[in-house]
Amino acid sequence: MIQTRALVSGRVQGVFFRDFTRRTALDHGVSGWVRNRPDGRVEAVLEGEATAVEAVLEQMRDGPPQARVDDLVSTAETPEGHVGFRVR
Repeated sequence: MIQTRALVSGRVQGVFFRDFTRRTALDHGVSGWVRNRPDGRVEAVLEGEATAVEAVLEQMRDGPPQARVDDLVSTAETPEGHVGFRVR
């Protein structure tokens, strides 16, 4: 199990990016959460098997059709034991 925090910038708010991330994470069996930040970015914490977390990150780099992802920065963290996936 690994945990990664991702910060996504671009046109990522108001384009269903959080729901896209939630559905993608659930499809890959990844736990954690996603939220909009006041600075216009989207922040997500993803926890699961390394290949599953990487698959979610790859899809987040594209985002939903209405989004434009300019940058995605991810950092490794200590897993916290998240259960399920929430939109905050």
